[in-house]
Order: sequence, then C-alpha cells, then structure tokens
Amino acid sequence: MATSAPDTVADGKAHGLQALSETVAADTEALADDRAEAVNAKHNRPLYESPPKIHPKQAKGRFRRIKWIVLFVTLGIYYLAPWVRWPRGEGIPDQAILVDFSDRKFYFFFIEIWPQEFYYITGLLILAALGLFLVTSVFGRVWCGYTCPQTVWTDLFVQIERWIEGDRNKRIRLDQARWTLAKLAKRTAKHGLWLLVAVSTGGAWVFYFNDAPQLLGDLFAGTAPTPAYVSMGVLTATTYLLGGHAREQVCTYMCPWPRIQGAMFDENTLLVSYRWDRGEPRGRHKKGDSWEGRGDCIDCNQCVAVCPVGIDIRDGAQMECIQCALCIDACNDVMAKVGRPPNLIAYETINAPERRAQGDYSGIRLLRPRTLLYSALIAVVAGIMVAGLSTRATTDVNVLRDRNPVFVRLADGGIRNGYELKVLNKLHQDRTFEISVAGLPGVRLFNPVTREEGTVALTVPADSVGSVKLYVSLPKGHVTDGTLEDGSAAVDFVIRHDATDTRVVETMPFRGPN
Repeated sequence: MATSAPDTVADGKAHGLQALSETVAADTEALADDRAEAVNAKHNRPLYESPPKIHPKQAKGRFRRIKWIVLFVTLGIYYLAPWVRWPRGEGIPDQAILVDFSDRKFYFFFIEIWPQEFYYITGLLILAALGLFLVTSVFGRVWCGYTCPQTVWTDLFVQIERWIEGDRNKRIRLDQARWTLAKLAKRTAKHGLWLLVAVSTGGAWVFYFNDAPQLLGDLFAGTAPTPAYVSMGVLTATTYLLGGHAREQVCTYMCPWPRIQGAMFDENTLLVSYRWDRGEPRGRHKKGDSWEGRGDCIDCNQCVAVCPVGIDIRDGAQMECIQCALCIDACNDVMAKVGRPPNLIAYETINAPERRAQGDYSGIRLLRPRTLLYSALIAVVAGIMVAGLSTRATTDVNVLRDRNPVFVRLADGGIRNGYELKVLNKLHQDRTFEISVAGLPGVRLFNPVTREEGTVALTVPADSVGSVKLYVSLPKGHVTDGTLEDGSAAVDFVIRHDATDTRVVETMPFRGPN
C-alpha cells in the first residue's frame, strides 16, 4: 500500500525531532563533562581524602605555544647536551659537558673546574638563585609554569595521554568505563610510552658523568658501572611516578617554592589574574542578550578545565597556581566567540584594579628596590666569577710540614725540618718546575730521594699533581745567632717555570727549639 504525502512529512518531522533530541542530549553531556570544577573549592577540601584526579583540557593560544617551544628547547638541551663534542687534546675527554669523577674535574666547554675550585659551582648556584628571585619578583612563578622540570615532563606525559586516550571528556569517560580490551590496550600503550620517556630521562642523566658514546654501548652490553644502572633505575621510577601520577601534587605538597615565592612578590609583581572589575557580576549568556548591567565572564569554567593544577583563577591568587597562563588562552578563546574584548584573565599586577579605578593605566614598574637589589647582587657575583676565571692560575702549590718530629737536631748542631710539596699542573702539557728556598740566612734545601741540593727539579705531567719530599736545614751558626730565638721562623718555597713565566712563593714556618 502506498504511503500518503502527509504521512511522509509526519515521519520526516518525527525523524528530525529525534535527531535534534539526540544532538541536544549529546551537547548537554559534553557540556556537563566540560564544566570543570576547581579541586580546591570549599566542598572539595576534605581533610582525609585523596584529591580528585585532574584531566586538563587541551588549550590553544599564545601561551600554550610558548610552553611548547620551551618544552622542546629544554628537553632538547637535556637529551642532546652530553653528545656535544669539544676538542681538548690527547688523553683528555672531548665531551663538552662532563662531570668526571674519576679525574675529579668538571668540564663545561672551554671551562675546566678542579675540586679545589668548587667555589665556581657555588657561584653559579648563587647566580641561579638570584636570577630566580629577580624573575619571580617581576613575573611571578614563570619558572614553575614554563621551565621547571616537573612542569616540562608533566606536560609531556599529559600530551602522551591525550594522544592515546583523547582530550578531557574522553579521558573522563574512559576512567569511568568498565575494563575492556580497548581500554586495556590504551592504558598499556600509555604507560609503555611513559616508561620509555622515563628510561630515556634516567639514561640521559648518567651520560653527563661518563663519556656518552662509550657508556651507551656499555649499558646495552651490561658492562657499565653499577652506579649507572642504579641511577637510571631511580630516575626512571621518579620520572614515571612524578610526571605520570603525582603531577600537580608535587607542586602543591612536595615543592617548597610555592611557600617561599610569596616573599618575592609585591604590589607590582605580574601575576596571572582574573579582572573581577570587568568580569563581575558573572553569569550565563545567550546569543542576542544584552551585556548591560553584567560582567564579561559567562561562567563557562573553561579556565578551570584547562588548568593543570585544577584551580579556579577567579578565586584570586592561590598557592597552587603555577602561572602557566593556559587559563588566559582558554578565556581569550571564549571571549572571541562571544564577541567581547580579550584578556579578561591576564598577566597584571596586584594593584592593577585599584589603579584602574583611579584612572591610572600606566604599565609595570620594573625599577623597584627589590629588583634593583637582585640585579646589583647578580652583577657583583657575576663580576667576581668572571674576574676569577680570567685571572685563575695554571699552577697551584701546597706545602705540608712534618709534624712528627717537629724538627731534627743534626750532628753538626743544625736544625732540619721536613716538608712535602705538591704542585698542581692545570695545563695540558708536562712541565718541569725548579724549587728553591729563601727567607732565612744560610738555609739549605735537600731532596732525600734524588740527592739534589740547593735547587730541586720536579716534573709534573699534564693535568696532574706532582709531589716531592724535601728537607730544609739551617746550619748551627745561624741557629744560635738569634734567628730562632722564639723557636720559629719563616721560610719561602719558590716554585718557578720560566717557559710559562710561572713563579709561586709559598711561605711556611720553620721550627726549632725554644
């Protein structure tokens, strides 16, 4: 029997209404999933309960691009730096950056640090701390948001999770879904890639302490030193746990910096802030509605959805906030869709709303007492280090006097003291030094091994320490003429190398009877 035209139209309308109903239901479900809630909201702060898992949404915008650039640059430096070569000569490691425990040296391109010069490392740490203080006082916790290793590796782990399991809504639904082969396959792939990144992280670290190409072969052959495998295991475990599982909990509960950084803030520090004077009163907005009598915030919670630590920036400055600015990207995207100006959330100073209320729209004050103080300290420390590196000696001398016996009475009535002299040769070539003594009338130098007297020669190999046993004696006549009336005098050891115009004088006490 043929179907009439009215019946066909009715059926079409019914199918259309059903399709529209399904579309609305799907959109409602997506909106419900996407409407994130801050983990530190009042009703989400139980005293004895684990915080909810955070599924940050993918943000798109200027600050997300900056974070990707920083991630690729920092990880590239970390993974590739041990493989950079730097020629130093025969028998010397040609790795540009190397902490050589066997030879007790630190190589950084053209700089070579010996153990007794560890104060240069201390200077670098002081510069890093002062630089962090300066940046924090101006831009807030940008270190935490962009370059902190915890942030960089967490970003990488979350992106791997996003590639395999999908963006926020899909990950939430996958967590809630029952276990199937598809879910098992996705979780296995995700954790497998996480472990691969973690192993690569631990492996890259040990390359800074041994010749990278040789160590790589030894690791696969099973002949690498035991500490290398232990270090790789520890770093693999910590990277996997902190980057894949702990994530924002490290920043909130383990890291001391959130508690310290507040001391570097003042009213002119730039912080990621919600401009409440423009956004309130907030509320839902439909297309065609008037913006009169209300703020620009449409209460979409997209700023919460993209936040990697799960907070609501509209609640004001918070310890958990790492200043990554992803909420700015999310909010700007929403403002563009509703036709409102960007930067409802933006980097601005704490006193900006008050200044805007007074009609003051001036920019940030960079020259402030604390920024000037930090800058001056950085300049002083950097100047001291540059001066020290540019004037550092190529020879280091250490003289140790025998303590037992303090002195020896010779058969002719003279006095003899014993010394051990060590010479550090920092050049990449062998050098022969001439050693003599001065400062006391009649003083004599004697090498009991080579039987040299007067002037003693000491050959020190390249990048090594040479030592020699020496006797310094004072004849009887000079002992009794008042030179040692108080039982002590000073003797100068003169170490010379004419070819490199090196002359070092080390003054030591010469002991005798009271």
